[in-house]
Amino acid sequence: MPVYVQHETLNRVGDVFNAEALWQAPGLALLNRRPYLRDLLERAPREQRGRAATRCFAHVTLVLPQDEVDDDRHLTRGARVRDLAQTLQALHQKDFGDLLGPEDVRYHVLGSSELAPGQVEVKFGHAVYLPAPNEQVLYTVSVSRDSAIWQPVCPIYPNGRLTVLGFDAARATHAVPGWPFAQDASILLINDGPDAPIEVQVRPKDAFDCSFDAASGYYTIRARAADVSGMPPRLLLKVAPSQPKAAMPAVPVSAPPSVRAPAVWKARARALDDAELTAVPVLHRAAAAPTAPVNQDATYAPVMRQRVSLAALALPRLSRYRDTGAAAIEFGIGRDLMVGPLQADSLLGFALDALDAVYAVTPDGRQRVAVPNRFAPSDGVDVRLLAPAPEMAERYSAIVCLPQAQGVPVVGGTRQVFGRAAPALAKLRVLDCAGCLRGADGAQAGGADRLGLSRNAFAFEAGPEGYRIVRESPTQALYHLDERLSFVAAIDSATGEAPYVVPLGHHIVAGHYVLRVEA
Repeated sequence: MPVYVQHETLNRVGDVFNAEALWQAPGLALLNRRPYLRDLLERAPREQRGRAATRCFAHVTLVLPQDEVDDDRHLTRGARVRDLAQTLQALHQKDFGDLLGPEDVRYHVLGSSELAPGQVEVKFGHAVYLPAPNEQVLYTVSVSRDSAIWQPVCPIYPNGRLTVLGFDAARATHAVPGWPFAQDASILLINDGPDAPIEVQVRPKDAFDCSFDAASGYYTIRARAADVSGMPPRLLLKVAPSQPKAAMPAVPVSAPPSVRAPAVWKARARALDDAELTAVPVLHRAAAAPTAPVNQDATYAPVMRQRVSLAALALPRLSRYRDTGAAAIEFGIGRDLMVGPLQADSLLGFALDALDAVYAVTPDGRQRVAVPNRFAPSDGVDVRLLAPAPEMAERYSAIVCLPQAQGVPVVGGTRQVFGRAAPALAKLRVLDCAGCLRGADGAQAGGADRLGLSRNAFAFEAGPEGYRIVRESPTQALYHLDERLSFVAAIDSATGEAPYVVPLGHHIVAGHYVLRVEA
């Protein structure tokens, strides 16, 4: 593979700001000669015919010890750095003027805390480009391992044709944070100008698969061989056209309705084991009933069994509950695709703050995300983040579609109740556990179901046509969504004499939970 970045370290430099001493050795220093900048440029020409150089590189990056750069900024406002770049530029132009062609000579001086005193790093090559003054960025490059947390890598300028991404800056134009592949692997970004799309190639070619997801707008680069975990490592790459940054709009704080204030919970001066504060009531095991004799002549009728599944989580607007002291809701999707408190190794997590901003959380960090959105934290796992319908937007900021629905069976013809005090479907109330709700001080504040879910929200009975819904609490907000999670209606009137029917495959929203009724 060609060497795209020439990287060398000059050692034992007495004065790192002495341009002449960096450029070439004084006099005839034939013994114990070490390489100088001029020698490096001669040994690695940009183009050559036979052994004769026909063009040389014109863009050079110098890296000095960080302490030296800091001292110069403090004492001379960076004058020595500027003088070093200008003097080297003049020496470069003087000695290689006939090999430069149309290119301008440009030098850029940086600092690094990894260099020891007297060390200077030199970088130039096919994949080293320094932008001209006032040259606008054409693309911005970012990477992710989970499609949720995106980390910026570098800009691409209109005249910067080749950019190489890799493990470290010694082998590549830019190092990629969290590089998951081997150290000798690299990603090539080829820019043929503003009118041509960026071309993405991976080296070695036979070691990777690279595909573009047009719907998501990023490349998926996956190694063909598995790593120590048994899974092939992957990296998501996004090359986005540069646009002027607009200020992020302030998140509006919803005011309480003028007709009826939102239902809130307040701490009560009772013991922690009080039934009112117990998120999931303790189930008492009934005594075993005596076994009846088996009647061999009995006729058995089939019992219709159906299921209720947790298909999505509706994230409330915490600004409606500021009087409770609730400041954040957090939960995570584990590697087994089950939902629970956010853990350090969660595959993907979500957080909601007191200003109703939504954040994605992964082992790579925490980042605010737009709504709607879509995430692929690992191969074969798809997590959609939907915007609530306008009829629900006053109460909810987003709906998280779970990659794996968690369900419980229900028996047709029997009356069931869903709510904080209903144990039968408690398995579906995944946010009513310690760690999901936090106060302004960051401390755990109990289960999140106290925000927006009544003790008895609604009752239902499974039937052939669907579920017959009866409202149990007059203050509980209930919504009907279709099989695609599109809004159908708010369930305002649902009594025992006139229940509201939700067809099979449709959804009921109560509190944080989007429940799907299934046959």
